[in-house]
Amino acid sequence: MLNSKMIGNKITEARKKLSISQAQLAENLFISPQAVGKWERGESIPDIITFNRLAEILGVDLNYFSESFQPAASGPVSPESLTEPATESPSGEQKKKFSWDMSRENLVDTDFSGLKNLHEELGYTNMQRCLFVGSDMSGLLLKSNNVDSCDFSGSDISSSNFQSSHLANNLFKDCSLKETVFSRSYIEGCDFAGTDLTGVEFKSGGFGNNTIANAVWNHTSFIDTQIADIVFEGILQDCYFENCAFTRVTFKNSTLINTFFKNNKRLKRIQFIDCKVDKMTYAFLKNGKADLSGLALLAE
Repeated sequence: MLNSKMIGNKITEARKKLSISQAQLAENLFISPQAVGKWERGESIPDIITFNRLAEILGVDLNYFSESFQPAASGPVSPESLTEPATESPSGEQKKKFSWDMSRENLVDTDFSGLKNLHEELGYTNMQRCLFVGSDMSGLLLKSNNVDSCDFSGSDISSSNFQSSHLANNLFKDCSLKETVFSRSYIEGCDFAGTDLTGVEFKSGGFGNNTIANAVWNHTSFIDTQIADIVFEGILQDCYFENCAFTRVTFKNSTLINTFFKNNKRLKRIQFIDCKVDKMTYAFLKNGKADLSGLALLAE
């Protein structure tokens, strides 16, 4: 939990140092003076977007609003996490770190690049054209979000869980998505070039018209998923396709090793171009009545 009274006192202190009134601060933030008054009385706190703008106006770093803040040499304001370092109580127990809670927000055209200490849950949020480049978003529960035209390039999103979310036109270039689960989520028009998809599970959703050049496919599974307008290239090892529907799907210059196909619809519509497979994968495809032209068996 953030300490609203402490934050209110810090807003008051910084505002008075600049010799501006609550009304002047409110005007710069495009909010009411009453809202500023509530912050300073500790009755409420700004949302994450307003925190960033507030820090710019007051000429402080975001960490200024932390209880543990110590004055330091001035520098550029950056969207670092608002974090209280863990301290030990007399019993030796560590106090819990607080972190950004970005749930139930409308985030548009906002730069959160390098953001860290996002923990637990991020849900029911609309994110459009936001930057999360080089951020740590690992281990998150991302539930019922709409994420459109955002850039997550170079971020760690491993071991996270996307539930009932819609992801469109986003950049996931060179990300780590290892062991992440996408359930009841629809992913379209996204760029996963160079992304590590080891251990990723796609369940009961859609995966369509995405760019996946040089992605890592290892122990990746698609279950009850609609897969459309996708070109798989490179090595797929220990991957799993079950109860999937394929539309305009191509495997090109691919090597499929120990890859499992079971109870898939329209498997015969998959096109294989200059692909190599091991005997077991070939047997699964043949049993599913796939078009085996364009396939060659790997030498034992």
